[in-house]
Amino acid sequence: MKLFQRVLGAAIREGELTVIDAAGKPFHFGKPAEGRAPVVVRFTTDKALRRCMLSPAMGTGEAYMDGTLQMVEGDIHSLVDLVTWNGRFERYDPKTAMDRRLHLKSDLFGWWRAYNQERRSKRNVAHHYDLSASLYDLFLDRDRQYSCAYFADPGNSLDQAQADKKAHIAAKLMLAPGQRVLDIGCGWGGLALYLHEKTGADVLGITLSEEQLKIARERAAAAGVADRVKFELIDYRQLDGRFDRIVSVGMFEHVGPGHFRSYLAKCRSLLTDDGVMLLHTIGRMGRRKSTDPWTVKYIFPGGYIPTLSEISEAAEATRMITSDVEVLRMHYGLTLEHWLRRTQAHRAEIEALYDARFYRMWEFYLASSMTGFFNGQMVNFQIQYVRNRRALPITRDYMGEAEAKLRG
Repeated sequence: MKLFQRVLGAAIREGELTVIDAAGKPFHFGKPAEGRAPVVVRFTTDKALRRCMLSPAMGTGEAYMDGTLQMVEGDIHSLVDLVTWNGRFERYDPKTAMDRRLHLKSDLFGWWRAYNQERRSKRNVAHHYDLSASLYDLFLDRDRQYSCAYFADPGNSLDQAQADKKAHIAAKLMLAPGQRVLDIGCGWGGLALYLHEKTGADVLGITLSEEQLKIARERAAAAGVADRVKFELIDYRQLDGRFDRIVSVGMFEHVGPGHFRSYLAKCRSLLTDDGVMLLHTIGRMGRRKSTDPWTVKYIFPGGYIPTLSEISEAAEATRMITSDVEVLRMHYGLTLEHWLRRTQAHRAEIEALYDARFYRMWEFYLASSMTGFFNGQMVNFQIQYVRNRRALPITRDYMGEAEAKLRG
């Protein structure tokens, strides 16, 4: 308990945290902060508290899932936000960094867990994306966009922000009727259908999720465009052909650093000589780091968040010319806030679909992800690539003009 008090005493400076141990004894940390309500948690076992100390991500996540970490005042987001706000990225000091204070050991197996061969990739995708479609309907927007939205105004609705995201991406692709588009990691087909509807392009969406494939095909058939918007269950490594445009949204996080070069090399081989690619991915600021073990075990097996330098090195090695880079700093945090509050509003339905432990797992996943974008290292990158430097106009004006028309 002395170590516990020393660590949290140094970590929590802004805001109040009270921890009640298994014997009912309270420990107080921090001080009042404007706009931040006090947070009170209770541990029902000494083991759970020790595990949180020794392995913060895994210990806290599992304790909350199991009910041995209980929220007395505030929700799980309040707790994670309080802790991460006090160690937020902007305040980094190598002498007092959280991982030094907690004496964390390096994750020796973290890189191996992100090595995604073809067979492992399909299994990893099924773990997350083949969950019940009813679950995703409860917290996503109407078009079921499961990636960072684009908030032209932070007060916009989730549906508006996701529609604006699709327009933002389409504008960067500079599409024309009849062009062939490849959508790698097409999800439930919303973006592919949008690109065809708005631009007249022919789209092939590929996925490794059988659940997503089924729904995407049903949507294309219902819209009467199944001959123009097609979906296939195939790994990108097995695909042949040439495409005028390639778009990849929320898929690069599943590639793994050992495959970055081969992924971009494959994309280059699939592009026509004057083709354009738009890569939309979660990214990491700061140093390279493997994904925390709780997220890999329960949410995204094989997941890995790249730094901009890692992506750039792979692009340079494969002669993919970087023609534009945009960093969306706050947009995914705002997106996740919508997802989290919708999830909390539908707690009963989610527990009926699965159980209370699953609900708490999902809530912890969204809450910790949200704070990663508001307080931690996470951002979102949109990187545009070409094979030929003359493939696009030499200024960005065309993007704004096209986006205005699409959103209008």
